[in-house]
This record gives sequence, C-alpha cells and structure tokens, in this order.
Amino acid sequence: MIRVQHIDHVAITVSDMARSMDWYAKTLGLEHSSPWDGDPQMMCAGDTCVALFTGDDDAKRSSDADKRQLLTMQHLAFRVDRANFGRAQDEFRKQGTEFRFADHGSAHSVYVSDPDGHTIELTTYDV
Repeated sequence: MIRVQHIDHVAITVSDMARSMDWYAKTLGLEHSSPWDGDPQMMCAGDTCVALFTGDDDAKRSSDADKRQLLTMQHLAFRVDRANFGRAQDEFRKQGTEFRFADHGSAHSVYVSDPDGHTIELTTYDV
C-alpha cells in the first residue's frame, strides 16, 4: 500500500502571476518558495503549498464570471517519500493504471487521473 505524507500542493491557474503572488503573501501569509523561474510559482505555509500557474490568454481577456470557469484547479498533489514513489509506480503498473512520470529537477512526480478525470500527483523531493 502507498503511504502519502501530506498534501504537498494544490495547483491553480491565475490570470496575473504578480498580483496572485502578492495576494497569497499579504492575505494568507504564504511565503514564496520556488527554486525555479517560470511556472509554477510556489506559495507555501510550511510544507503545504499553492502552485500558481499562469493563465492562458483567454482567461486574461475574460470577464470575472467567465474566469471562474477558465481558471481551474490543475491538480492535487500528495507528497511521498522515495520508497513510496517507487511503490506507487509498481502498483499503478500492476493495476493497469496509466500514469505519467515527470522529472522537475528538484522533484520527481507521477500523475494519474481519478475516476472523474481529476489529475492526482504523487511527488517526492527525495531525488
């Protein structure tokens, strides 16, 4: 059985990166914690983060009502240790569950879809 440690981050799309980073810092007290340039920018409270991704041009031009439909959660990420990261991939293969591996440099992730099509990420920083 896979053992997750905690929710690592929730990924959301934003229409204005600087404005959103400022809002999450000033309103919620989250700290900027991204070891890379570009998307995503991580705003964190301890080990729990919000990953901010830049919205597409349609979202930037949309009305506030339309933005709610275009600016969505991208994925839900759970942190796992290295052993459970490997175990998860083995289990997915045994179950016939399709997954995608990604090397983010400072982290490795696998992505799967839940029964409703939501993207679930398992990520480890033990690389």
